[in-house]
Amino acid sequence: MATMMDPRKLVAEAVGTFTLIFAGCGSVMLFTGNDRVTLVGVALAHGLAIAIMISALGAISGGHFNPAVTIGIWVTRRIDTMLAVGYIVAQLAGAAIAAAALSMLYPEGLRSAATLGTPSLGAGIDFARGVGIEAVLTFFLVTAIFGTAVDSRAPKLGGLAIGLTITMDILAGGPLTGAAMNPARAFGPALLTGHWDDHLVYWIGPIVGAVIASLLYHYVFIEEKSPAGA
Repeated sequence: MATMMDPRKLVAEAVGTFTLIFAGCGSVMLFTGNDRVTLVGVALAHGLAIAIMISALGAISGGHFNPAVTIGIWVTRRIDTMLAVGYIVAQLAGAAIAAAALSMLYPEGLRSAATLGTPSLGAGIDFARGVGIEAVLTFFLVTAIFGTAVDSRAPKLGGLAIGLTITMDILAGGPLTGAAMNPARAFGPALLTGHWDDHLVYWIGPIVGAVIASLLYHYVFIEEKSPAGA
């Protein structure tokens, strides 16, 4: 990746994250207020949003759309520090704008019932378990990213495999933690609703999982190493 702070990359990261939060949180809001929308529907909404946006915008920014993913790419020296910070700011801004759009456009009953789709811990899940679940789910996600998008030997699948991994993770962990796997996914709706309960779960867990997956793939699985700042 180029180290230059190209504004097109930042806009792409904001738009991709906006799409994830608008489609994903919107599906959660509908799930909460409509029996016809199931967990499968929520999982598919998130997965399809990421699959489409990575396929559409990945050539511009790499298609991170997730601060944890950006940090994972950063620890393996595939993005420089200032650009990584710019990506994270753009992702959080995109998430906040998406949550504001949902707040303005969706009916009040759906907004209040689902707190704009803010993820939360399920029954029997304490802080430590929540961090652990989010870390494992994000580990799967970032492994899929490295294996299908970062590794030069990767099959050219666009965002399909990554989107399917998100779908899988939500089916496995959605009722337990919300399966955010993404600090921006929690930040946007929390900012608009003030629902900050256990918010650190959605930073600590995804970042830990992303870093472990990135370092494992970089040092154990990948054959070639990218130069610093590439």
